[in-house]
Amino acid sequence: MRIAHIITRLILGGAQENTILNCQGLIQDHGDDVVLITGPGLGPEGSLEEDARRRGIPLRIVPAMRRAIHPWRDAATLRELKAAIREFRPEVVHTHSGKAGLLGRYAAWQLNVPAIVHTVHGAPFHAYQSWAAREFFRRCEMFAAKRCHAIISVADAMTDQLVSAGVAPREKFTTIYSGMEVEPFLVAEQHRQRVRRELGFDDQHIVVGQIARLFHLKGHADLIAAAEKLAGDHAQLRFLLVGDGILRAELEASIDRAGLRDRFRFTGLVPPSRIPELIAATDLAVHTSYREGLARVLPQALLAGRPVVSYNIDGAREVVVNNETGYLVAPRDACGLAAAIAKLATDADLRHRLAATGRERCRERFDHHTMTKRIRELYQSLLV
Repeated sequence: MRIAHIITRLILGGAQENTILNCQGLIQDHGDDVVLITGPGLGPEGSLEEDARRRGIPLRIVPAMRRAIHPWRDAATLRELKAAIREFRPEVVHTHSGKAGLLGRYAAWQLNVPAIVHTVHGAPFHAYQSWAAREFFRRCEMFAAKRCHAIISVADAMTDQLVSAGVAPREKFTTIYSGMEVEPFLVAEQHRQRVRRELGFDDQHIVVGQIARLFHLKGHADLIAAAEKLAGDHAQLRFLLVGDGILRAELEASIDRAGLRDRFRFTGLVPPSRIPELIAATDLAVHTSYREGLARVLPQALLAGRPVVSYNIDGAREVVVNNETGYLVAPRDACGLAAAIAKLATDADLRHRLAATGRERCRERFDHHTMTKRIRELYQSLLV
């Protein structure tokens, strides 16, 4: 097949890693002719452009494509996308993310591409926006949904949200879990002692890891509040924050005010290849984001043998099952978060049991070869 993937930017992130692995799988496993069209990888999150090139994925950069709304730049982006599609002549156009999803689908539809597919990695409208913004983005998604043949959700929760919002009928959606390279997580334990020493953790420390950009709606302040509640009775607890972002100075100040400077470690921005060993250095993982399609860190932690505590949002409940693979907590509930962390921190057998169950459930479901196979079968069904 000839397949054009379009994504707004190749920053470090789950949607971007998913897209790169999908393109790589189509090329290497199925012999397809693929191009990945993207805007510049700008932003403090870091870029995955070089990683994509190392994997043998042809890139076409559209300089005008940006995440923010900008009428003149967006008009230029639409023209450039049409030019790229005309030149490549794909049978399939597969879009990702808000801006590329809207403009990419519109361009492909106008050019009568035989199969147009969009992946919802996370709904672009949500409860933390103003009503006007939420309604604007909902209507944009309705417009774009009418200009594609199928929509992939990375979790059933995404389908439920978009169907209930009137974006598209349920029959247009297919759930395909976001794929990843599972092997590095399955063998990550071998790095545990080395990485813990590098980070300054001792054998008696119970390390709670959080992997997320230091941005709004990621809930880091809730984890700090939970850590403050736990500090007195759990002297062995330590917290590892993996990622960087605009809130780092603010979070460090909050930690200092709480007197927890010796309890927290920040790694800053790290390449995706380091995530398995950093998870291995922890004893459990937490995810406190207020909105997320299905956070990749949840299956990643379970694959690496670590139970998870997550806010009960979006697709999290499709991976985190209470007392089976971890614990779900209501968003913003710092007391509930602290209680779940304490329960796991004080019971090694429980941690091992939950993680073992989660690993078996995630091993095949989140393998990127499985994801690519199912996506390609969807393409084929549309081209019949």
